[in-house]
Amino acid sequence: MKIDMTQINHHLTDGLLMGYSAGTLPEAFNLVVASHISLCDECRARMHEFDAVGGAVMEQQGDVPMGEGAFAATMAMINSGPEMDMPAPPRNAPSVLPQPVRDYVGGDLDSVTWRKIGGGVSQAVLPTTRDASVRLLKIPAGVAVPDHGHRGTELTLVLQGAFEDESDRFAAGDIEVANEEMVHQPVAKQGEDCICLAATDAPLRFMGLIPRIAQRVLRI
Repeated sequence: MKIDMTQINHHLTDGLLMGYSAGTLPEAFNLVVASHISLCDECRARMHEFDAVGGAVMEQQGDVPMGEGAFAATMAMINSGPEMDMPAPPRNAPSVLPQPVRDYVGGDLDSVTWRKIGGGVSQAVLPTTRDASVRLLKIPAGVAVPDHGHRGTELTLVLQGAFEDESDRFAAGDIEVANEEMVHQPVAKQGEDCICLAATDAPLRFMGLIPRIAQRVLRI
């Protein structure tokens, strides 16, 4: 995936980076954060700083005794986990999806099973824990998604193309962090379909009747 890292203008917040470092974010948010970090030198460096702080704090803590059978239980969990031996794509192969997302879908865009959700927009919901959801979105160039607010936090990472909303323009590598105070209507820029990775920890709050009716079926 070729993204000019000097053109990334919208970055992760310190709170998200600290949560990722501490392991307290939902799996869906972890995927978006890991994907942005894989593209952005600045956020990756900040994340390593938080890792270093966390390591220093742990070194200052006293030893905690392990319960009997803890090691055996840990090994059993590892052995019962899913196989992660998918072949990696060639290093120089062109790709749209960053490596963390490719690991989830088993390849690049040609491995994604898209589902149309109206207005030409397609989505692919990725399997994660139920405390938050994450999906790939494909928005045709020039198309607007329905205007909506948020009941929680929404992280949107642009992987291809760009979109604009009431707050700014977001291009490949940029991440938008939306909260309950934001109401917006993203519009994909002309010239190239916009592909995004979006995670939410609560259902969106659509303004229009038809999107509200479809919301439960489409899991948005």
